[in-house]
Amino acid sequence: MSSPPLPSALDARTQAFPVLPKAQIDRIRTSGRVRDVERGEILFEPNDTAVPFFVLLSGGMEIVQPNFGGERQIATHGLGEFTGEISMISGQRCLVRGRVTEPGQFIEVGGDAFRSLIAKDAELSEILLRAFILRRLELISHGYGNVTLLGSRHSARTLELREFLTRNAYPHVYIDLDTDRSSQDLLDRFDVKASEVPVVICSVSSKVMRNPTIQDLANCLGFNSTADDMHVRDVIIVGAGPAGLAAAVYAASEGLDVLVIETRAPGGQAGSSSKIENYLGFPTGVSGLELAARATTQAQKFGADMLIARSVVRLDCGRRPYQVVLDSGDAPPARAIVIATGAQYKKPRLANLEKFEGEGIYYGATYIESQLCGGEEAVVVGGGNSAGQAAVFLSQTASKVHMLVRSGDLSSTMSRYLIQRLTENPRIDLRLNTEIVALEGDGHLERVTWQDKKTGEVSTHAIQHVFIMTGASPGTEWLRGCLALDDKGFILTGRDLEQNPSWPLKRPPQMLETSLPAIFAVGDVRAGNVKRVASAVGEGAISIHLVHRALAEL
Repeated sequence: MSSPPLPSALDARTQAFPVLPKAQIDRIRTSGRVRDVERGEILFEPNDTAVPFFVLLSGGMEIVQPNFGGERQIATHGLGEFTGEISMISGQRCLVRGRVTEPGQFIEVGGDAFRSLIAKDAELSEILLRAFILRRLELISHGYGNVTLLGSRHSARTLELREFLTRNAYPHVYIDLDTDRSSQDLLDRFDVKASEVPVVICSVSSKVMRNPTIQDLANCLGFNSTADDMHVRDVIIVGAGPAGLAAAVYAASEGLDVLVIETRAPGGQAGSSSKIENYLGFPTGVSGLELAARATTQAQKFGADMLIARSVVRLDCGRRPYQVVLDSGDAPPARAIVIATGAQYKKPRLANLEKFEGEGIYYGATYIESQLCGGEEAVVVGGGNSAGQAAVFLSQTASKVHMLVRSGDLSSTMSRYLIQRLTENPRIDLRLNTEIVALEGDGHLERVTWQDKKTGEVSTHAIQHVFIMTGASPGTEWLRGCLALDDKGFILTGRDLEQNPSWPLKRPPQMLETSLPAIFAVGDVRAGNVKRVASAVGEGAISIHLVHRALAEL
């Protein structure tokens, strides 16, 4: 992984391993100290936290990853090069070992000093962040992770864990037990039952986990090991979709003490979108995963803390500072709260729907799901932009995509460009006025029955993959008794609260402010929201301006 003999500034490999000129090195030198290093010296190990940043003034070093067979080399560094990847920003545990190969002098910069450096030096920030992101992508693409997942495409939990690792951009190795017989033999030898699959080998903590939960995996990988979630924050942001991430970026960049709490992975519903083509500034489109990853890095760069795989079960709103009660029992306090939990797709009323969730019924169309239905037929249910994007994306791998829309028209719910793509794609069968009426199968979904509501015709099809993207449900039960909600459970804000007798202050609620002072709602969870990524990002940014006003009242 060393740089090519004649590097090009446009070459991704050169940008991942750039050589810093003397002027930039001198600016880094003022933030750290120069230390002598000896051959064979270990500077950092997998699982280490608070790993320093190193720039090589002389000598050399190698980056390796320990595995069951010894070590595998990831990269080498020489004069003017530097260490680190995205965990330097996120604060997560180190994935690799850094060992000196030639004695010399290195600049060492501690974690706090490094974050201060990239916050104030725009040129260095751009170079280092680009390199860190590209290095993480290199680790992911080559499977250079410290976690191995052994599972089956017919296992809902396997799909859940794969999506969690992928959407959190965590390098890992996936072994499909349906095709890798040697791995299955290994599991048989250790008497791993079918009910215990998937199996995760987490070398971070030397644990072998059988059928772990998302929380088990997150704890094993140390996702939240550096976050202090019990001191009083300026603002807690619940939810890391586009609105929550925008709020985190602006809050942290303006010096607020920020904690973001996310149940699964950054990105929310948008994070599972294959391509967003109507988002400002991306004429060729951007995937939800890429947008979420960039925004997460941006927020962490400015100092926002994140708790991943933690759920909020209740809001303690009886006194201030408010407390956000987590499923772990912890209750971090905050002077202000931004609720950005989004909305989930509504589930159709089908008798055995839950039986097939993750076993043929899916609520997102990412790369992983697209591979599951490669060469086979699939169904997409819904008439909004998300459903249209999913149908177009899945048509690249599925032999045919049946798009079922309950209404008789798409023009009021879907962008014109998507409608045109659907109608012109020979692999997409668009069916209006059509609903699924039955699902059948033994363990995994095997057959789908739908009805044309206009003609009454009912037909059954041997299809094993259904993607449901219909309507929106806000999931705000945890807020009842604290905040005013509309009849569908969405949070009322601003002018919608003018007649609310429970508002405690003389001033009226601010735009985006809920029925309690200093608690704001943004994005899809808010009543009257505009279901667009750009509007969610805008609301998230605006909410922090309003948070400053609310904090000034304390």
